[in-house]
Amino acid sequence: MQNPHQIIVRPLITEKNTNLMLFNKYSFEVLRGASKPEIKRAIEVLFNVSVEKVHTMNVRGKLKRRGREVGYTREWKKAIVTLVPGDRIEIFES
Repeated sequence: MQNPHQIIVRPLITEKNTNLMLFNKYSFEVLRGASKPEIKRAIEVLFNVSVEKVHTMNVRGKLKRRGREVGYTREWKKAIVTLVPGDRIEIFES
């Protein structure tokens, strides 16, 4: 088990993720090696909420070009966390 602050890299605040908040779902970038139970525990400890479900996905790096140079953006893992009805995460509200 790792430190919860290491598992949760950052919250993802986009227009699509803001619409998910209406359904009590929040998105985070997480450590690539983190499992669903570790993510659930980290969210519960950090934000003092109860997690109902955790969905994860690996986001592949996109091909980027700059002139002749070709490269990829980094790969990362995304977690969509569904909270128990009535719970909210305040960091997303402000």
